[in-house]
Amino acid sequence: MAPTAVVFDVGGVLLDWDPRHLYRKLIPDRDEREWFLAHVCNPEWNAQQDRGRPFVDAIAERQAAFPAYRELIAAYWERWDEMLGGPLVGTVAVLDQLERAGVACYALTNFSNETWPRAFRRYPWLGRFAGIVISGRERVVKPDVRIYQRLIARYWLDPAETVLIDDRPENVAAAERIGFQALQFVSPIGLREDLRSHGLSV
Repeated sequence: MAPTAVVFDVGGVLLDWDPRHLYRKLIPDRDEREWFLAHVCNPEWNAQQDRGRPFVDAIAERQAAFPAYRELIAAYWERWDEMLGGPLVGTVAVLDQLERAGVACYALTNFSNETWPRAFRRYPWLGRFAGIVISGRERVVKPDVRIYQRLIARYWLDPAETVLIDDRPENVAAAERIGFQALQFVSPIGLREDLRSHGLSV
C-alpha cells in the first residue's frame, strides 16, 4: 500500500537557506568567513534559536563573547533574509505533484519562531501544508524524538504509512526509529526515485 502522507523538511529540502549567502558579502576572505561561521555564529548557536531562544538574547551573548565581530553578529538577525537563496524548485515540483495526486503533505522543520514569519512573507507557498510543526514554537528540535511524536499526535499520522524527507542523516535515523518511511534528501531527481520506490507517482 502506498503511503498516505508525506512530511517535508524545509531548509535544505524545499528552501535554500545558507548563512554564506549573506556572509560572502560581508566577509570576502573565505578562510575568515568560514572561521566566523564555525566559531562565532555557528550551527550549534543557531540551533538554540531553532529551539526557541530569542534572537535578542542570542545576539547579545555572541557580541559579549566576540566584541570584535559585533557588527557581523548583528547582521545575522538584521539581514537574515539575505541568507535565503530561494526555493529548491525541483523539490517544490515534487510537492506540487503529490498534492495534485491527493497525498496529504506536511512539514516538520527546525526553524526559529522569529525567522519563520520572515521566510513566510517572502515565500507564501510555505503556508500550503496540511499541517506544520516548527521547532521554535515547540521549543524542541530534531532529532529529539518529542518533536516527531508531536507531529504524529497533532495530525493523527500513522508513521508506517507516512514518508518523511530530511537532508540530515541524524534526523532521518530518528524518524526511522519511530517507524516512519524516512528518506534522506540529496537531490530532487534522487527524491523522485525514492518516492517511486515507495509506491508514490511523481
